[in-house]
Parts: sequence; C-alpha cells; structure tokens
Amino acid sequence: MHKQSLTITPQALAEAAANAMLAHDRVTHAMGIQLSEVRPGYARVTMTVRPDMLNGHETCHGGLIFALADSAFAFACNSHNQNAVGAGCSIDYLAPGRLHDVLTAEAVEQALAGKSGIYDVKVSNQDGRTIALFRGKSHRIGGEVVAMLG
Repeated sequence: MHKQSLTITPQALAEAAANAMLAHDRVTHAMGIQLSEVRPGYARVTMTVRPDMLNGHETCHGGLIFALADSAFAFACNSHNQNAVGAGCSIDYLAPGRLHDVLTAEAVEQALAGKSGIYDVKVSNQDGRTIALFRGKSHRIGGEVVAMLG
C-alpha cells in the first residue's frame, strides 16, 4: 500500500482559508460584509451602508470603513493558508460613504517576504468613486489557517 499524494491548488487553499476564517468572524457578519472573491494574495469584500452605520454628519462612520478594508486585508494576507495578523495599518479617507452605498474593498498583495507582507486596499462605492485607501502590514505568526493532510 502506498501513500497517495494530495495536491491542493493555491486557489483552493485560498478559498478554504477564507471560508474557515469567515465561519468564525462575528464582526464581518454583524457588519453585513460579504466575501466576493479571494485568491492568493487578493480579496474583495462588499458592505451596504445601513442607517446604524452613519455618524453625526450622516455619512458612514470612518471606523466602519476601516473595518471593511481591514476585513479584505485579513482575507488577503491569510490566503496562502499561513496564519497572519495585522502589524500596522493606515487609512486615508478621500470621500464619504453615504446611506445605501455599496462599498467594495479590494485588497492586493504588494510584497511578501519572510514573515512580513504589505497589502494595499482600495475602498470604492458602487459608482467607482474612491472612498478610502488603506495599507496594511501583516506578520505571519506560525501555523496554518486550515490544517492540511498529506
């Protein structure tokens, strides 16, 4: 009897890691964030701005825009199935999010070296207007998001 090798594509691994994370992510669910796409080094999520997300200026609270971008960042930096956390993040707000806007955060891996990664996230509305630009730095902490057999 010989051991059969199990080959998993990078895409399948990215999807498995994202699904495992999403299953336990209470904040993403509470905010109504939907995972639209994930692939190695990339993730796209969307969120519709609800009335309870508005600040005193009747625009989407910046912390929620940050959280949307941070969710995309998390899915992207864990898409290689290596546990990674944020080591630092910054955001620049360029336009307001408005009630009923559908905001999309698209995270793209810019660099990955050793235990560190850099990801840029663009948040835009349904008209393609850029709402915010976010940069996240990740740090791999060891272990896999999804334990793989083989």
